Amino acid sequence: MLVNQNSDFLFVFEASMTNPNGDPDQENKPRMDYESKTALVSDARRKRDCRNFFKQKGLPIFVDTLEEQKVPMDVMFEHIRNQWLDNEGKMDKLFSNYPKLNELWSYLSSKSKKTTYREIYEDKATQKEKKFFQHFNNELTTAIIRESLIDIRLFGSALAVEGVSRTFTGPVQISWGYSMHPVELVKSNTITSIMNDDNSTFGKKHKLYYGLFMHAGTINKFSAKLTGMTEDDRELFRKALVQGMLMNQTDSKQGQMPLAYLEVVYKPEFDGFLGDMRRFINVSYENVGTIRSLRDLQINDLPLQEAIEKMKQLGYVDKVIGWYHPLANIQEIFRVHIEEFVDLWAPIVPTEVQ
Repeated sequence: MLVNQNSDFLFVFEASMTNPNGDPDQENKPRMDYESKTALVSDARRKRDCRNFFKQKGLPIFVDTLEEQKVPMDVMFEHIRNQWLDNEGKMDKLFSNYPKLNELWSYLSSKSKKTTYREIYEDKATQKEKKFFQHFNNELTTAIIRESLIDIRLFGSALAVEGVSRTFTGPVQISWGYSMHPVELVKSNTITSIMNDDNSTFGKKHKLYYGLFMHAGTINKFSAKLTGMTEDDRELFRKALVQGMLMNQTDSKQGQMPLAYLEVVYKPEFDGFLGDMRRFINVSYENVGTIRSLRDLQINDLPLQEAIEKMKQLGYVDKVIGWYHPLANIQEIFRVHIEEFVDLWAPIVPTEVQ
């Protein structure tokens, strides 16, 4: 079933003696807002973790490598498209599921004397009517995304590909994350070896002592209709946020731990959003220079509780979904009332990746 309810979500994680998001313009030091001394994490970092998780679970993704090499978008698009065109069974099923696409194809194929799907598609006679062929390309691209490319169904993509004019706005929008307090960078001269193709060089390891980070985000039901994002995709996204981070055990990323996920799901008829939930959470601390764990912070989410309760009284909220790290006692800190707990540590089941 397609997503038909807007939602706001909050993703909370801690980072201890790690580099949550290196800045390539600053020698890969942790991204920082140096005026407030808070650390930053881009939305691209979270999406990369999710894509890596999807790939490891056997789900095709669009933003990927071919034979472990980065390739331009048009090359990847051609590769994915040809995988479909070369599979007669998949194409027959695609045309069966998308009557409009089948109608366009019937017209195009009537212009060609070729026999296979790929030969017909690549035939100059088929491509002669450029506007009609582009229309078919747009519909074919949309159908392939809906059927197989979960990262575009979630995050969207502006396809800079010849013959395709459609842009896909992602239903899932993730804000840049930031630490909810000032952080302190580790002053270290630790040297690490960086392997290149034919040699190795040396560089410094850059880490921070501790940070409590939060990302806010939204899921938009109108964009979901265009990309084909389903409720199963929503559940996969939640698990990918948590398990994708846990799976990313590189030298610079060890020490990151998901703590909580909170999602306010609105009623189908409500078209708005509460907005960035971080602005309703107050984090205080006594000794700025000695924040080394969650115990050094005082977290007050009473304003968030009140905001959600107000939205419920107005009749806008369907339910509040949540997950807490089962061993971190985080539920003693965040006290928002949750109607539905989800287990985001649970392995995905085969039906979720079909």
